[in-house]
Amino acid sequence: MKRLPPLPALHTFLITAQCCNFTRAGEQLHITQGAVSRQIAGLEEHLGYPLFYRQARGLSLTEQGQALYPRIEQVFDLIGEAVEHASIRRTPLQIKAPTCMLRWLLPKLMQWQKLRPDVPVELTSSVQHGVDFRREAFDAAVVYSPLPGPKRVGQHLFDELLIPVCAPHLLEGREAINRLSHLEQHTLLHPSRDQRDWAHWLSVAGADASTIRQSQYFDTLDLAMTVAAQGNGVAIGDWSLIGDDLQAGRLAVPFDLKVRTGAAYLLVSSPRSEPAPPLRELMDWLVAQATANPV
Repeated sequence: MKRLPPLPALHTFLITAQCCNFTRAGEQLHITQGAVSRQIAGLEEHLGYPLFYRQARGLSLTEQGQALYPRIEQVFDLIGEAVEHASIRRTPLQIKAPTCMLRWLLPKLMQWQKLRPDVPVELTSSVQHGVDFRREAFDAAVVYSPLPGPKRVGQHLFDELLIPVCAPHLLEGREAINRLSHLEQHTLLHPSRDQRDWAHWLSVAGADASTIRQSQYFDTLDLAMTVAAQGNGVAIGDWSLIGDDLQAGRLAVPFDLKVRTGAAYLLVSSPRSEPAPPLRELMDWLVAQATANPV
């Protein structure tokens, strides 16, 4: 197999063929006219045939040069695309999500990185449930949409379904929680100070919330879930977000009633432009993960 000519000489040929002038080619390549001439002469010697006719009025491609030029141009176009493609993949996608979503989203992103290590992702959590793409440099975000309706913008992940959760050992023995009245003997763990989640669930369940006097408030759902897993009370959680905790045995559900609030979690990207292919692929994959195990 014949040894390939050096890549720099082929690049010099490409630039020279585009302008058919050693001097202008040297200016574009930031080398002297003489260096361009020597590289072309060396390439012609390597190939065994002339690439240019040297004429008083300038250069013109020989028949062999005309045949070689479009192929070399295609090769360098492919090299440029490959370099650009690689640089895009090395830039992590920036995703924002509320802290309550981490129990669901983080394991999914770890799985994604195993499937697509060439598309890295950086996750930022926040107690805020929204995103402002005008001021925040995120590629996409998971947002909590409290109200149903046609104005929702984004890809639907899942609806909010409230259900009580506690440590598994609280469902065992003579003092196991198996009736609504048993909640009076435990601390209700609230993921917000307005108590709306517990109040909504107890109302639908037909329980009297006024009889439950022990309560503890937290700034995030994640903190409430952690304390519940330690056996220090009964929290109200979102069924869609606690699957891994249930499978791992960290949490258990004392009652099967799931209460739909009308709220939902959506996956959104900047409205100013279409998602780039890597981002679109990740978003479609996350939506597929959410719909693979519908509630």
